[in-house]
Amino acid sequence: MTTEPARDGIERFAVRQKITMMVNRYEIRGLDDTGTEGPIIAVAQQKRMAFKEEVTFYADEARTQPVFGFKARRRMDLAATYDVTDAQGASIGWFRKDFGKSLMRSTWNLGAADGLEAIGTERNKNVAIARRVWDLIPFAGDIPAPFTFHFDFTTADGTVILVSERQRSLRDRYEVTLPKTADGSRLDWRVGAAMAVALDALQAR
Repeated sequence: MTTEPARDGIERFAVRQKITMMVNRYEIRGLDDTGTEGPIIAVAQQKRMAFKEEVTFYADEARTQPVFGFKARRRMDLAATYDVTDAQGASIGWFRKDFGKSLMRSTWNLGAADGLEAIGTERNKNVAIARRVWDLIPFAGDIPAPFTFHFDFTTADGTVILVSERQRSLRDRYEVTLPKTADGSRLDWRVGAAMAVALDALQAR
């Protein structure tokens, strides 16, 4: 029987994208040791035609209880830093795409409120190049990309703190892991979930 993990100690979760005509919806579900999805622990919803500078995550499917979110410091800025905040608006982390390094291989900078920082890159350089070629194909954006690309976020001393792996499915699904650091702590799962959704929602920005 699958049980919901404690929200302050989440180690693995799945991010599943669901698309309707006007809305992009992301469901976050905890994963047990067998990879089985549990109940929803957060839901993010975004109008497809709206600017993507702000996303709010809710604790329930009815979207009545906001729990965290991310928002760009400046709108329509390709190099914008996105702040991750809790339900009260207090900063719990940030992330920013490195567009110089991302020309050939997507690269992100990530930080948490406790000072933990990491750089995330696409694991496979060849897949990164293939994705860019795919994006040049007319109407390719309307068809799910056939590539299973992954991101690893690593601190300056080589510690991996976030892994996002795209799974083969009709619509985008990612399995996210937050490994423990040397002192036994983990990246705040809310920061990890915000980054994981951004890797899908903002990847083309």
